[in-house]
Amino acid sequence: MQKFIDEIQNAKTLNELENLRIAVLGKKGSLTAEFAKLKDLEGEEKKEFAAKINQLKENFNKAFNEKLQVLQNLELDAKMQKEALNFSYFDENAKKGALHPVLSTMDKIIEYFVALNFSVEKGPLIEDDFHNFEALNLPKSHPARDMQDTFYFNDERLLRTHTSPVQIRTMLSQKPPIRMIAPGAVFRRDFDLTHTPMFHQIEGLVVEAGQKVSFANLKSVLEDFLRYMFGEVKVRFRPSFFPFTEPSAEVDISCVFCKGCGCRVCKNTTWLEVMGCGVVDPNVFQFVDYKNVSGYAFGLGVERFAMLLHQIPDLRSLYEGDLRLLEQFR
Repeated sequence: MQKFIDEIQNAKTLNELENLRIAVLGKKGSLTAEFAKLKDLEGEEKKEFAAKINQLKENFNKAFNEKLQVLQNLELDAKMQKEALNFSYFDENAKKGALHPVLSTMDKIIEYFVALNFSVEKGPLIEDDFHNFEALNLPKSHPARDMQDTFYFNDERLLRTHTSPVQIRTMLSQKPPIRMIAPGAVFRRDFDLTHTPMFHQIEGLVVEAGQKVSFANLKSVLEDFLRYMFGEVKVRFRPSFFPFTEPSAEVDISCVFCKGCGCRVCKNTTWLEVMGCGVVDPNVFQFVDYKNVSGYAFGLGVERFAMLLHQIPDLRSLYEGDLRLLEQFR
């Protein structure tokens, strides 16, 4: 055994060390063969022999582990030296970076609402059915669930399809008044010129005690917000349907591409749909045990706003990492 311990001390590589371990403790190793002799011994002789070979094994393992640590450290040092970067190089062509257009658009939107005393709330990306659907007035049989192609897990959890669950979590943890926005990533099973499986939303919620909040309040805030984002555009509200608001509306702005002349982007209607909104449905307040309150909510797609602000025709190009596109935003 001393021979093997001496060879451990002289081992130069992890491979050599592993071969020694196999030679001693492997299936056909020398010490393994000694342990096999125990079945032929009895009584005190067996006890003494077992103590002896166990001590040999302990001595071997101690020497092996000490050498293993040394060789692993040497190997790590060699790897780090080989892969080390030379930071002394200076690239005169290095260029200034910039935020991704989606992030810069999100920051601009958040800045507007924070200035109006809205808090910024966040929630989990993995949600349950109650927060993502049911508490938003979308029971399991509701046909509006078909509007959202959802990624489900086997345990009935799901990737959130909108940031509206953050509104529910905020109302469950706070009492009115509430003024909040919920920015973040959301997920749906969709992929084409104007849709990606992962995108970003910002949803807002205002709740006050009594009947202080009306659609007129919502309309005033959103008109000012859209002119802050796009300049002097026309804004219109069209009646629509959302399960969690009643009344509900789609919000359009005059086309920022053709300035009212008609083009391919606005399909010659001179209007572009940009967001949805409405007065919070009383059923939603029942789920969070709110009584005698009023409120409004709104939501928008950040990528949609980024495309309009920067006149980007294909949503997918925002995620392809093409420097020809991204360098324009320095």
